[in-house]
Amino acid sequence: MIQDNAEQRARLFAIVKAKSFVRGEIVLASGERSSYYFDMKPSMFDAEGASLLCDLIFARLDGIRCDYVGGLEMGAVPLISPLNAKSFAAGRPIDGFFVRKQPKGHGTKKRIEGVADLSGKAVVIVEDVTTTGNSAMIAVKELQEAGATVTLVISILDRQQGASELYRAAGIPFQSLFQASDFLAA
Repeated sequence: MIQDNAEQRARLFAIVKAKSFVRGEIVLASGERSSYYFDMKPSMFDAEGASLLCDLIFARLDGIRCDYVGGLEMGAVPLISPLNAKSFAAGRPIDGFFVRKQPKGHGTKKRIEGVADLSGKAVVIVEDVTTTGNSAMIAVKELQEAGATVTLVISILDRQQGASELYRAAGIPFQSLFQASDFLAA
């Protein structure tokens, strides 16, 4: 397992716990019910949270083949540009993209936005919260159809409900900064 900067990780944990972790009966996107919920948008749009997320995710990209970073709308979108800027400032520029859930209804009607051609490119998919992994798998399939190689799927938080197994079975490396059990035990 990759070693994160412990101080950054602890501070990000505190931000996520305060701004993004909610206990209570919730219906998830999968239709399942849960006694807790993670809404990462408040942590991703928090200035310090965004900076820490980018630092920790960018550190995980060390040694990973990565020409582009992006993911499925909306979960990945708040992190893509800050990650692009972080990579440029660090001297390892990585451009971005995002995958629409549905093709745009006008203009070029593209599903992959931000890049014209991903053929032969290595891409990393970023996700905010991963439950079964099926949402990010939509992006994986779209990117593979465009000729890209997915070298990693990285999530801020893994709810530990099947994503690891899904990606392992598909032969795609998967990592998360946190797991649901980290917050449930705290």
